[in-house]
Amino acid sequence: MTTVLICDDRRSVREGLTRVMSAVPGVSRIDCVAHGDELLARFSRQPVDVVLVGTQRAVPTGVEATRRLVSANPQANVIVFGAPDDAASIAAAIAGGARGYLRWDASRPELVAALAHTLASTSVPAPRQPSDPGVQLTERELQVLRGMSQGKSNGQIGRELYLSEDTVKTHARRLFRKLGVKDRAQAVAHGFRRGLVA
Repeated sequence: MTTVLICDDRRSVREGLTRVMSAVPGVSRIDCVAHGDELLARFSRQPVDVVLVGTQRAVPTGVEATRRLVSANPQANVIVFGAPDDAASIAAAIAGGARGYLRWDASRPELVAALAHTLASTSVPAPRQPSDPGVQLTERELQVLRGMSQGKSNGQIGRELYLSEDTVKTHARRLFRKLGVKDRAQAVAHGFRRGLVA
């Protein structure tokens, strides 16, 4: 049976995620904390199998809580959750030691898969892995992915690369297809795990 600890400073989010997790087969206990200090204290007192940490755009608390927990407890299995287009927060959390991420609107099968992969001590994969593990991105696709990892919009990336926004979108669609991902957040998380961005 799996024990879960949820960390988010928004009560509505904690309560909503608790309801969803309660319906996931195999989850035996769910506890919640609101802040990073509480997370560290609770985990050191009573370790759990999986920690879910919420992230918010331009709010560093979730990323910082992840970094502190993993630094103090390298064995902690952390999954961050947040908006699918908040690539910067998700990438920072992955860099800070999170094993993977979930979208706010993750389905029950996605939650089950994330828990299973985490408990197997593997990184939580994007929902679909590329069929060719040796897939190579072009230099332009890598530049677009790096821009995404820095939280830049398609327009900002285009201005820096002297490309139209439509051209950036075309490169983005191609790299999504090559990586087997559905959106910017998945692409950035995948890029960090494979060392394509730093």
